[in-house]
Amino acid sequence: MFTGIITDIGEIVAIDRNGDTRLTLSTSFDTDAIDLGASIACNGVCLTVTEKTPGRFSVDASAETLAKTTIGTWAIGTKVNLERSLRLGDELGGHLVFGHVDGVAEVVDVQPDGDSLRWRFAVPAGLERFIAQKGSVALNGVSLTVNDVEGTEFGVNIIPHTQAETTFGANGADGSVALGDPVNLEVDMLARYVARLNEVKATDP
Repeated sequence: MFTGIITDIGEIVAIDRNGDTRLTLSTSFDTDAIDLGASIACNGVCLTVTEKTPGRFSVDASAETLAKTTIGTWAIGTKVNLERSLRLGDELGGHLVFGHVDGVAEVVDVQPDGDSLRWRFAVPAGLERFIAQKGSVALNGVSLTVNDVEGTEFGVNIIPHTQAETTFGANGADGSVALGDPVNLEVDMLARYVARLNEVKATDP
């Protein structure tokens, strides 16, 4: 379980595609403090640490994970938002994020809005019902508040601090997210359960 508060930006330094895909990432995390088997959210995808060396760790991604997320598009040099799993007693600064990606959204617009950037995303049909104005979403693992929803598109504002601490900063510069890019989307768990309860009520005799 995670909070959507990014604590490092890693970089893909090796990819091994024998069977499952093994990805090795550089990190500023103290890898001595990371146990093998620990979970790290990589652009919002919960992945298990299978190997580590100083300043690097490796994770494995199955074919299913590649099909449901943006991991299949990653290459050497791709920048990745990283967050270690939540520990009992940690501050919950964002919202509860589980690392289970619901779909891949696309960046359809980026505009300056004061010191912030206003980003707009298109989501796969069917996921828009889980996204509500002033609700929460995780995009590439970043906890963000929805400003508006229109059809299958929604917008968020990203403040300068979040720009500096995540890959939603320079609109394509230095490997950051840019117009047209796919991003991992996880909707708020509460929205999933509310939708499910409504479905059950609708089918009750």
